[in-house]
Amino acid sequence: MSEQIEGQEEDAIPRWYVIQCKGGESFRAAEHLDNQGYEILHPVLEVQRKRRQRLVWVAEPLFPYYLFIRLDRLASNWRPIRSTRGVLKLVTFGDEPLAVDDALVETLRQHPAGETREASNVYFRAGEPVEITEGPFRDLQAVFASQKGEERAIVLLNMLHKQQRLEIPIAQLRPRT
Repeated sequence: MSEQIEGQEEDAIPRWYVIQCKGGESFRAAEHLDNQGYEILHPVLEVQRKRRQRLVWVAEPLFPYYLFIRLDRLASNWRPIRSTRGVLKLVTFGDEPLAVDDALVETLRQHPAGETREASNVYFRAGEPVEITEGPFRDLQAVFASQKGEERAIVLLNMLHKQQRLEIPIAQLRPRT
């Protein structure tokens, strides 16, 4: 009898579980679950992406297709989760929902990945060979020297038997393969 009571007490303690989302819909799932009153953790990472020939900062999920939800087995209503827009399923091991270690979730909460957005370039490192894709120097090979601001780069280009420093839009560079 006491084992049954202990099991019920353990079931009443809220735990973190993993939800698998439909492709590209983790933000939608997180929003809808939050609107329904569930406690959600959807860690995101700020990354630079090329959009319309410009580098822009965008938020992407740290764990694509997954988010965390805090539930207890007794008081929480689990039924609406399945039919929430963007949700594919609750991750299970056999027929049992898979609880995530609280320490892992706490670490993700204390150190949000998106908080440390830097103005550093995520594509190129100093000394890396690059190719210029647009403009008068198109198809020439250069060496990435540094980033200047958020949208410009300094490259070293061999011209007239000498390395010349050239400042160009960073969107006009691609890694040399």
